[in-house]
Amino acid sequence: MGKVNDALACFGQGFNCSQAVLSVFAEDFGLEHEMALRVAGGFGGGMRMGEVCGAVTGAFMVIGLKYGKMRPEDDEARKQTYRIVREFADKMKAKHGSILCRELIGCDLSTKDGYTQAIEKGVFVTLCPGFVKDAVEILEAIL
Repeated sequence: MGKVNDALACFGQGFNCSQAVLSVFAEDFGLEHEMALRVAGGFGGGMRMGEVCGAVTGAFMVIGLKYGKMRPEDDEARKQTYRIVREFADKMKAKHGSILCRELIGCDLSTKDGYTQAIEKGVFVTLCPGFVKDAVEILEAIL
C-alpha cells in the first residue's frame, strides 16, 4: 500500500488527482518528482472541464513513461502503450462505470455552478481519493 498511501497523502496536501497518481510512479521511470507534479498540474478534474478523470490521465502518463514510443520506427511500443491504456481504462470503467470526471463525481467542473456544487457535496474528499486509490492499485497490477 506504499504507493497508494503516498498518492493519497499527495492528494490530501492539495495536489490534484493527476499529480497524485503520476508523482508516486515518476521516479521509477526517470522523471523527477517535482517535474511530475508540474507536468500533471493541468489535468486534475478532467482538465477542470469534467472530461477524463485526472487520476486516469495521471495513470495514462505513467503507462507512457514505462511503455511509450521513443523512436519514430517503434510502432510496437505505440501499440503496447495503447493496449495497456485501454486495459487500464476498461478496469476503471468496470469498477466505476465511467472514466469521465463529471460522470464519476456527478458535477460538471467546467462551470462555476458545477464546481461550487462539487465543493458543497464534498466530492473532493468523499469520492476523488477513491479514484486516486483505484488508479494506483490498477497501475500496480498491470505494470
